[in-house]
Amino acid sequence: MIPELNLNALNARDRDEMAKLGHAVREIGFLTITGTPLTAARVSRVLSLYREFFKQPEAAKRPVDMARTGSNRGWGAPGSEQVDPAANPDFKEVFDCGYELPADHPLAMRGLGVYAANLWPVQPAAFRPEIQAYYDEALDVGRQVLAAIADVAGDDPFGFAGAFDAPMALLRGNYYPQRPQWAGDKDFGIAAHTDYGCLTLLAMDGSPGLTVQMPDGSWQAINAQPGVFVINFGEMLEMWTGGRVKATLHRVVGGANERISVPLFLNPSHDTNVAPPGSDQTILAGDHLSRRFNETYLHLKSRA
Repeated sequence: MIPELNLNALNARDRDEMAKLGHAVREIGFLTITGTPLTAARVSRVLSLYREFFKQPEAAKRPVDMARTGSNRGWGAPGSEQVDPAANPDFKEVFDCGYELPADHPLAMRGLGVYAANLWPVQPAAFRPEIQAYYDEALDVGRQVLAAIADVAGDDPFGFAGAFDAPMALLRGNYYPQRPQWAGDKDFGIAAHTDYGCLTLLAMDGSPGLTVQMPDGSWQAINAQPGVFVINFGEMLEMWTGGRVKATLHRVVGGANERISVPLFLNPSHDTNVAPPGSDQTILAGDHLSRRFNETYLHLKSRA
């Protein structure tokens, strides 16, 4: 069973809720959460704007095509990612935007791709202001959940305090079309993978498609209506906590219905050391993410 939690109860550090969180992070790697300030109406507006963007002709999306850049900002066309090298490129479309640093910030002055400038489409007109506002609100929710996880793990073992001041946080809109008729057993909306970073806060439109590998090896469908969020944890947080947080395989095979999902991938600042505790290693969060991005985005893979 995938645990169902409430953010208000977590923020109050309710004993039963924290016990459920501990089970979710150690054993399952997934949970759903309610009680956030992001209402169903708010999330539905965001989903609608992404849908309106993706439904435009390709010519309207090409000006913000991330394939022209050395980063993952803007529109990713179908087949622009390959999360599993044993599968074919994923047949979804995406739109990515990330954390914007002031021009005089030391990290910005280093020209790091994980803090690249965002690309924004001309249409829909409300897209940029609405998505930017949602980004900030979702980032705050993600930070609250991470703070609760730090308490569950005890004594903030992975250095939460201060690590997310300049987060490499990426907001994505996913458009999964109907599963193509040509699709075979190596074709997916997104193939089986674990997320690369720390925490993913996922909004969904209520359409089925996401499946999660459970501890017994079976695949369980997980779905959420707007206003209910799916949360999972990535390989960076699993490494950073020495395995006290679990990263879990998940996938979207695709089906008869198209669907929109909006994940926020929350990751620490570039120079955060996310090596396993006590390992005497230095693994910078930004280096880990950049390596994984270069393995996934086909335009970055070709540049690398």
